[in-house]
Amino acid sequence: MFPARLRPYDPDQPDGAGRIAPAVPVIIICGVALLALVTAQGLAWLPLLAVGPALAAAHSGPYGVIRIGVLAVAVGALLGTQGDEPVRTQAIMLATPAAVALASCGASALRRRREQVLAAVRSVAEAAQNALLTPVPARVGQFQVAVRYSAAAAEARVGGDLYALLPTPHGVRLIVGDVRGKGLPAVSTAALVLGVFREAAYDEPDLLDVVARIERSLSRNLAPDDFVTAVVAGYPSEGRMELVNCGHAPPLLVGETGIIAVEPTRPAPPLGLASLGGELPSLQVVPFAEGDQLLLYTDGVIEARDRGREYFPLLERVPRHICDEPSRTLASLHDELLSHVGGRLHDDAALLLLRKPVLGAVRRAVDVPSA
Repeated sequence: MFPARLRPYDPDQPDGAGRIAPAVPVIIICGVALLALVTAQGLAWLPLLAVGPALAAAHSGPYGVIRIGVLAVAVGALLGTQGDEPVRTQAIMLATPAAVALASCGASALRRRREQVLAAVRSVAEAAQNALLTPVPARVGQFQVAVRYSAAAAEARVGGDLYALLPTPHGVRLIVGDVRGKGLPAVSTAALVLGVFREAAYDEPDLLDVVARIERSLSRNLAPDDFVTAVVAGYPSEGRMELVNCGHAPPLLVGETGIIAVEPTRPAPPLGLASLGGELPSLQVVPFAEGDQLLLYTDGVIEARDRGREYFPLLERVPRHICDEPSRTLASLHDELLSHVGGRLHDDAALLLLRKPVLGAVRRAVDVPSA
């Protein structure tokens, strides 16, 4: 199953209303019976009893629908005895809830079968997700790390955004990227990029050579109009962070002086478009001291819109949530993002936060005896 920080938003997750739903058909049948008794017109209300089994088919199995159908027919028969209508007329009126119950039973069986197929597809998607986006531990090397990922296609649970972070002989290295397009082609391209990155990050001492290997692989495998925007980062030595930005949104550097967007000094095209010309990727070095944090994200975050079509102001919202715990920072920031869009994203969105803890503060915390 997904760790909490990787679990996408799922609109099918049962909530309070979902737990009350099984009782609704019974409430409707009781309501119809009450109306029939109050108005003294039993047969006139009998067709409404069919609403009970029809609603039961939406959430109950075939046997549950049959039970609701039997209840509806029994209540109808009881109401029929209160009037003077002939038995034949009563039977014809009771045939309506009985027929609807049988049809709803078949619909319920078909729905159950489709749910089983969907569950199997989701389990495969979860396995693909875990293989593609390996869960990132809370600590990698000397860094605290947190990740939040939301796929726009909640049923598929996978998307075209990608990220990876791993310790290497050349320091901790990471990538956050966004594949053009959606669906299986985007997932396939993301898997290709991550596979090449994980291999090159170990082999290549120079971060630019890592990017060059990804570019060569994409040039052989991508269609002419496909590309990947990405930021590749590395921490080769104490106090310095290396960044290579290939057409991606600028990372946010959180330090003592505030929060700044690290714009590339020499903008480069996205990965896969080097053959079209333009600037080659350049290496950018920024200071990264104890207590500093680096937030990388994809376009799905800053391009998320509310009902007024306003973009999510990430740079303005980060200061509200930043703290010494990256997981707590991203949790509150992700909640505000979902609130901004009204509960569900329309594009894949990924957030990765890296923090260099203050070692002195950690030692002092360890030395202080607990209460």
